[in-house]
Amino acid sequence: MRFGLSVRLFNFENAKPVLKEICHSVVGNWARSSSHAYAQPRLADFIREQIEPILQAWEDFARTIEPPALTMTDLELRGHAHRVLLALADGLDGTGAAPQDGTVAELHAEARLQSGYTVVQLVSEYRALRASVMSLWVTSARTPLTTDLSDMISFNQAIDQALAESVARYHRLVNQSQNMFLAILGHDLRNPIGTLVAGTSLMLQDLDLAPKYALLASRMFGSAKRMTRMINDLIEFSRTHLGKGIPVEAAQGDFVSVCQQVVNELRTYHPNRFVELRTPPHIEAKFDGDRIAQMLSNLIGNALQYGSEIFPILVSASCTDDIILVTINNRGKPIPLDKLSCIFDPMVRIGTHDKADGIARTSLGMGLYIAREIAHAHGGHISVTSCADHGTTFRVSIPRAVT
Repeated sequence: MRFGLSVRLFNFENAKPVLKEICHSVVGNWARSSSHAYAQPRLADFIREQIEPILQAWEDFARTIEPPALTMTDLELRGHAHRVLLALADGLDGTGAAPQDGTVAELHAEARLQSGYTVVQLVSEYRALRASVMSLWVTSARTPLTTDLSDMISFNQAIDQALAESVARYHRLVNQSQNMFLAILGHDLRNPIGTLVAGTSLMLQDLDLAPKYALLASRMFGSAKRMTRMINDLIEFSRTHLGKGIPVEAAQGDFVSVCQQVVNELRTYHPNRFVELRTPPHIEAKFDGDRIAQMLSNLIGNALQYGSEIFPILVSASCTDDIILVTINNRGKPIPLDKLSCIFDPMVRIGTHDKADGIARTSLGMGLYIAREIAHAHGGHISVTSCADHGTTFRVSIPRAVT
């Protein structure tokens, strides 16, 4: 693999004297090999015995990588390096165990990504590790063995393999986080844009509207429709594996007011549909208002998309001392059993047919996935039941105080 990167983290011109010294040391050691007969450690044993000097060289280099290293402790800088070195040594002599949750190199890449390292800085760490081990090994007071060349080849192959695993995991995690952002952005812009489309459409139907305002409303309507198409394209583009979890920032508030806000927004977006809201006057709780609004919008929007136009969408919220329970019911066709078990998974598509315009529509499946993740982020749970007699009902239960 070739990396077309230009990085100023390591000056190879300045390193020439060091490399020359290393080469002289290698030659000198081999020239003196006939005068020593005692057993010498193989490279794997040397790494284990000299792990502290190697780690110190690693840490000295890692400290030059800014800004991530400025906020990291010695333990954070060294922790994964220690495991990487031991994994390399185990791989050289065949004593390594099969990883259960990813290789050491993959876990190292994940930790460095979370610490703010770029992929270039991650690659430079492995370059420094290779140089540290090789320079300490060839300059040590040891007698070269006939197995040295084989050990060096195996070590370089192990470093290359670890580097490939780290870069692959880093790249995959970055893509996941990007796709999560794009998918949520595209999905949750649809309802606000839909409100603009519906509002400007109503303005254009007003025969008494002044011409200059009618022209402005027409332009707004055209722009909103164009944005809708771009958002749909963005959603289609983001069909891929998604990242981990959704962060929440909980604060004390009235859960009922959030429900009313979302329901009113969707009533404006769907003026020909009836959404009934049943709640007590107030439900005081600690939650992330924006995320809860996002969850409710997705669930009610799903009910409007798949529910019967004859029956109302019923949204209710109730509570106990510890739990808030929300239910959203629609009387559309029941969800097939083969779709019911995976309906909250991302990118599960369920075909529909819009009676009004005869256009077949599909769902990306992002809405229910996001709703589930928001419920989980609040320490809650979401479930669904569906039958011909009672329709489809989504139930969300979340604690009144997020821990």
